[in-house]
Amino acid sequence: MSQKVQEFNEYRSKMNEKILSNDNKVIKRIFNLDTNAYSEGHLPVKTKELLGLVASAVLRCDDCIAYHLETAYKNGVTKEEMMETMSIATLVGGTIVIPHLRRAYEYWEVLESN
Repeated sequence: MSQKVQEFNEYRSKMNEKILSNDNKVIKRIFNLDTNAYSEGHLPVKTKELLGLVASAVLRCDDCIAYHLETAYKNGVTKEEMMETMSIATLVGGTIVIPHLRRAYEYWEVLESN
């Protein structure tokens, strides 16, 4: 695993652990809802991750984009599928999404290099 991906995952895990240790019922429920929303259901996980990727790009959340890219990659999404998904996100979100598209493409290259 590349250092960039490893650092992102370690930071995310560390901070999630700290946040969840505060025993806030609302935050725990939101985290649980998020986890359950992306699990296998009527839509396959791969599709849900691509939907999450579009929403994250439109909302311009680089952490969320990285998370969905990695999970999509692990679920067999191809570079072509990712690029088509990001093209939809850019269409919906407008040109303001282009910097996030650049970082998403760069992160995908890192994932592919592992």
